Amino acid sequence: MVLSRRELLVFLGATAGTVACGKLPFVSRQTVSSVNLQELLGFQPIKGPIPLATDALTSEQQIAQYSVYNVVDDLVLPDGFTYDIIAAWGDPVGDSRFGYNNDYLAFFPTGQDTARLAVNFEYISTIPWQQTYQQVIGKSLPLDEVKTAIQTALQAGNNQETIGLNAYALPAGDPLKAKVITICREALIDQGVGILSLKQNANGQWQHIPAPGDRRITGISGLEDGRYLQATGPAVAIFQKSQGQGYIDSLGDKIIGTMQNCAGGQTPWGTVLSAEENFQGQVPEAVYPDGTSFRPETRPFSISDEELMGLGNVFGLAGNKYGWIVEIDPANPDDYGTKHTWLGRYRHEAVGIRVEAGKPLAFYSGCDRRGGHLYKFVSQEPVRDPKDKANSRLLTNGMLYVAQLQPDGSGRWIPLAPSTPVAPQSPTVHSGAMLPLPQRPEGGSFKADDPAQIEAFQQRFKTLGDLYSGTPQEKQGAILIDAHLAANAAGATCTARPEDTKIGPDGSLFITFTSGGISKEDGSPDARIFKGPDGNTAYEYGWIMRLTEDQNHPAATTFRWQMIATGGEPASGGQGFANPDNLAFDAKGNLWMVNDMSSDKLNQAVPAGRQANGVPVTPSNLRGIFGNNSIWYLPLSGKAAGQVFLFGTGPMECETTGPCFTPDHKTLFLSIQHPGEVHGVRQNMALSDREFAIRTTDGREFMQRRQVPIGSNWPGKQPNDPPRPAIVAIRRTNQQTLTL
Repeated sequence: MVLSRRELLVFLGATAGTVACGKLPFVSRQTVSSVNLQELLGFQPIKGPIPLATDALTSEQQIAQYSVYNVVDDLVLPDGFTYDIIAAWGDPVGDSRFGYNNDYLAFFPTGQDTARLAVNFEYISTIPWQQTYQQVIGKSLPLDEVKTAIQTALQAGNNQETIGLNAYALPAGDPLKAKVITICREALIDQGVGILSLKQNANGQWQHIPAPGDRRITGISGLEDGRYLQATGPAVAIFQKSQGQGYIDSLGDKIIGTMQNCAGGQTPWGTVLSAEENFQGQVPEAVYPDGTSFRPETRPFSISDEELMGLGNVFGLAGNKYGWIVEIDPANPDDYGTKHTWLGRYRHEAVGIRVEAGKPLAFYSGCDRRGGHLYKFVSQEPVRDPKDKANSRLLTNGMLYVAQLQPDGSGRWIPLAPSTPVAPQSPTVHSGAMLPLPQRPEGGSFKADDPAQIEAFQQRFKTLGDLYSGTPQEKQGAILIDAHLAANAAGATCTARPEDTKIGPDGSLFITFTSGGISKEDGSPDARIFKGPDGNTAYEYGWIMRLTEDQNHPAATTFRWQMIATGGEPASGGQGFANPDNLAFDAKGNLWMVNDMSSDKLNQAVPAGRQANGVPVTPSNLRGIFGNNSIWYLPLSGKAAGQVFLFGTGPMECETTGPCFTPDHKTLFLSIQHPGEVHGVRQNMALSDREFAIRTTDGREFMQRRQVPIGSNWPGKQPNDPPRPAIVAIRRTNQQTLTL
């Protein structure tokens, strides 16, 4: 979809009080020149790797200025801005350490110059983590020994097809099991959530000042220290089973840890919600009709130079206890988290929170997989006081809905209840022509790639309750545990990796859809809705959507939707970014966005003519032209409204994520995740010279010479320093607000 700037201004008029499409005159790109951007925005945008419409340059000027581009292994910001390192992997936090791959951030003021910062730790980037663990953490891991022992064991068993080791089945005294436990324990400690105490000095600089309330909730909390997580909602009935079709961990409603913590949300009553995303790599995702898990051996432990999976196997973690939203009160040092099962179990990316007095809560979240869905939880009772901590109880009763979008811009919310009719979409409407559905009675799923399979499925199962077993409460719990497959069965729209879900100033929902590619396992987007500007139904570069509830009511069952921004090259109808991820609104209601291109695609060379050996470069591999992951500013008011500006670029092979503003709008906290993810430590300041076929904004191709660092030394930036994920605090050197 190509969205003109005038169309975007119409959209902005509906979302920001200072912008009205009937009052704001159309401003051509030529009038917003590089000469006056400092005055318009309060900063001069930095130069990125490709020409943007906001450069206001002729085609010849673009070729001249972009024929050479050098990538920098640092967080690059506009003149007049700086950043401070708040904490990095391995730093002390409470009785533990700052974890790996920090993601979502939430800022909680506690005084005039003090605060708490909640931070997620998502996953392990295997190459730099293994390469630098001993250097950063100060102790060794038996990595090589375990790799060798596993390979020897597999060869001795003549089982070359085994993808890993079922360490759970090894006897307690087995030396190999002990070594696997050591590795998995450390990797799970590096995931979860952290609470850090901050203090601001006279220069406006925030620092981590350790305090008694600092703590870590890790992937093994409860396993050794008794700090179990709690659970609420219908799935508790499944957790408390003493027997069932599948695996039961015998812990009842107690849960060991939280892992794969990606984005999240912040409630008005002072708690943080942390989203468990790609848990399927560490524990079994599949469940049986009664909601119990597949056994640990179905997700065995696997370790190589580039892979670390099945971390829950050796500990016997029950897969149905992961993939939830976790609520934590940063102010309560004894709170180690509650998983609210009414919010559903799937690959959560974020939480959009809408809390209004006199109305039910509405919590939005997306399942970040190709073909994943958009969900909404609505509480049964209304909110009385948005700041009352008792609002947490509203998360214990309500209904989870899943979105069904229509090509005409309308949509409805389908309840994931036992009485909901089974009505799957046809695989023919998906760009991959396949739809995963629940497999019965075996559990798990099967791939429906023929409309006849859909028809047979509907003949056999009439309601969602027919797909699950147990008491009414247990059926509801099982549906929530198996939310993705239940949503497929109910006819939910398969989307394009929904990542962030943010509530706009007027209550509408902004959703980033990162990529419209196809998955042979998970499914693919609805081709009628997720199309690129050229009509491509496997569009790689992503979109931002705005969803408006009917009557602007959080409990509405119908809505309208509109794509309001499209990734991709300007010459092809995009706005110059690729793979939008996290969103944040600043104090004036303007939108900030960070993007998440795959690490192995960053700065990948693109040959002349965009062909290699006569074969066109795939859209996925074309992402190399976009350089490093970045920070973007989308003003929603003023003369620059409706345009996109590059505010910053991240270090090598990193993801910029978790943007979070302080209330005074003088600091932007940001997570720099997985620097050096592909190549690890940058050795001796190594560089690579590469060529890229770039296009001007009007489509003329020219060749760019680009110098690219190999690996990363950030944040130390000295030769051969280990790359370490870290939180930064971005501020102006003059201590003023970030934007005008």
